[in-house]
Amino acid sequence: LHLTGKPMHSAAENLPENAILFARSMGPAELLDYDRRKLQGVVLEEGSSASHVAIVARALSIPVLGGVAGVIAKVEPGDTVVVDGEHAQVFVRPVSDVITAFHQSLGLRRARLAKYAAQRDDPPVTRDGTRILLLVNAGLLIDLSHLDETRADGIGLYRTELQFMVRPTMPKAEAQTAIYRRVIEQAGDRPVVFRTLDIGGDKVLPYLVKYPEENPAMGWRAIRLALDRPALLKVQLRALLTAAEGRKLHVMFPMIAEVDEFRRARKLLDREVQRLVNLRKPVPESIAVGTMLEVPALAWQLSSLLPLVDFVSIGSNDLMQFLFATDRGSPKMADRYDPLSPSMLGFLHWVVQQCRAANKPITLCGEMGSRPKEAMALVGLGVGLHMDELQQDLAAAAECHATGRRHHREGGVFQGAVGALAAGRGAEPTPSGAGERLAARGAGLGGYRHAIVT
Repeated sequence: LHLTGKPMHSAAENLPENAILFARSMGPAELLDYDRRKLQGVVLEEGSSASHVAIVARALSIPVLGGVAGVIAKVEPGDTVVVDGEHAQVFVRPVSDVITAFHQSLGLRRARLAKYAAQRDDPPVTRDGTRILLLVNAGLLIDLSHLDETRADGIGLYRTELQFMVRPTMPKAEAQTAIYRRVIEQAGDRPVVFRTLDIGGDKVLPYLVKYPEENPAMGWRAIRLALDRPALLKVQLRALLTAAEGRKLHVMFPMIAEVDEFRRARKLLDREVQRLVNLRKPVPESIAVGTMLEVPALAWQLSSLLPLVDFVSIGSNDLMQFLFATDRGSPKMADRYDPLSPSMLGFLHWVVQQCRAANKPITLCGEMGSRPKEAMALVGLGVGLHMDELQQDLAAAAECHATGRRHHREGGVFQGAVGALAAGRGAEPTPSGAGERLAARGAGLGGYRHAIVT
């Protein structure tokens, strides 16, 4: 139940046009209940830009502000509200001058985006001739249009769990196969890296039993859940193999903490391949299998892991929270630790050197890769990047173009992903004569919309 006292599904079904949703907190599965054609923004009293709901919202082109303390007490249903995601501000009942200024700001932002977009056809090549590969992140079929819009070379991360989260029941193998086949077909010759189910924690499926945990982010989720429920993973792997028949397939397992977990997951995949062979059914032309590196313990096992994998992808959001023992969803902790700190960069440099010595490609996805300054540091380290926000993606890409013309860089892959809008990371309400302004720390894009309190 939310503020109105109505069940969430009722509020989701009766969402008015151009609505902004206010809530204390929200998980990604709850967000997917709402019609994104009507939902124009989300403002939360809790949460941060690294939370899963913020990541999913960006993939759905919905601006989100998190950590806006006390906001629910300051709005009423039907209020006019301006959400400025770029500067992480919420204006409640703004005067006309604020609305005018905001429209002018949107015009300037569109011009800035046009400037970045004009550079997307420039070849991303450094002075020493290194080609920087550009890939996008995706999770829904509608995201595939971004491949052509951004001139991307492929999909660096396809979040398969989103298709599970938008359905009321578990999708059967045939339904999964149809979805994956459409993704592969629309990508054409461009690669698609499918991450197997990364569910659990705050990414809850309504049709799976949820076990209460004191710290779900470090609990029964992702590959841990999949290995304990192998039938779930088997069906997904079978669907991926069938969808990719005669073509190249890239599969990645999330939240691997020990080499044995990767071996067990890979064994399930190999069995499904052998099953198709025994049935004389077509199989993919080739299969590349990789792992997410999110748990620091895995880094100390790379000598045993790297011979088994075809590529590695660093998940910086979870890696940061585990490396610094900080809750990625806490507004109070969102800005406490710097991703460009010596400890983080030293850790990444060490991992990159090991992957390079083993001749294994390494990429990075997460908030760290979506900001130009951090992106340039990572490119300098030779880390490939995935990013989840359109404006920051274009800005980072443009900065990489410019720096590539000025500096030398060792080999690596640069990956960009098209989401839409950044999330706020903590807020304190402050009064303003131009209506009530609630300032949140963050970035993104807002819009002139009407509010709905749920």
